[in-house]
Amino acid sequence: QVQLVESGGGSVQAGGSLRLTCVASGLGYSSYCMGWFRQVSGKKREGVAVIDTTDYPTYGDSVKGRFTISQDNAKNTLDLQMNNLNLEDTATYFCAAREFDTYCSGGLEGDFGYWGQGTQVIVSS
Repeated sequence: QVQLVESGGGSVQAGGSLRLTCVASGLGYSSYCMGWFRQVSGKKREGVAVIDTTDYPTYGDSVKGRFTISQDNAKNTLDLQMNNLNLEDTATYFCAAREFDTYCSGGLEGDFGYWGQGTQVIVSS
């Protein structure tokens, strides 16, 4: 069974940085598009970034130039380096996996089938 576990969330001041990590297990030998999403309570989920099997990344407009998504297949980890955080980045961040999607064909709007439990990020002024 697929399991995704996020860590690294916390509270930071605006302008600061955080690095989130997702540890994946049970993925087997299938190809996956991996991604980070975020959600504020009562609001729609927002795609932050996705990365395909060739390490090609796609970012949401609001995080371009500030966030970097990366993966280490040997360690089965997915990271999100978040720099220059602002108040609008406050949310619960989720790691997700989309099976049989070698090139993240759905981009940030793809139908991801596997999700982690989330890790909270709070940015204060």
